[in-house]
Amino acid sequence: MPRNELISQLSSYSSIFQYERALIPRFLSLLKYPNCFERSLLFGHVTASAWITDAARTKVLLLHHAKLDRWLQPGGHADGEENVSKVAIKEMTEETGLKNFHFAHPSFFDLDIHIIPQRKEVPEHEHYDFRFHFIAVDPSEIVKNNESLELKWVTLDNVSQLVGNEQSIMRMLEKTK
Repeated sequence: MPRNELISQLSSYSSIFQYERALIPRFLSLLKYPNCFERSLLFGHVTASAWITDAARTKVLLLHHAKLDRWLQPGGHADGEENVSKVAIKEMTEETGLKNFHFAHPSFFDLDIHIIPQRKEVPEHEHYDFRFHFIAVDPSEIVKNNESLELKWVTLDNVSQLVGNEQSIMRMLEKTK
């Protein structure tokens, strides 16, 4: 997905959530920076993540992120790749081992901007996260990698207990229901 197509999709993106709609101008502004898909843009850069559910949409796959010590969906940096759906797929397969999946939506289904705390010589910055919803064909094929402390399927009713009602995850949860 070339940058101009991403801009077009953002421009026509609609959400029932006011907070999410308010992020669109910030995403469009970031995409004007030539290096917005690189970590070298220190104030913030593009990331992509995968909201993964089982076929019945009764469970979601979450990981306990080792560095952030939080339960999250798999995701990560674009590192120069402008096709954010490819980034989400790469991160999902690396962090979960899933190989059999399909898109639940033709484009991203959620947007979020979140702050990443300073770590060593990398200053505090923002991740402009494009989120894709995937359906796992075979939920049993998951394999944890070294970036997470734990990886598990969580029933939708138990997500809020695990993530502490974190707003962006609860928004994706509501979109799933």
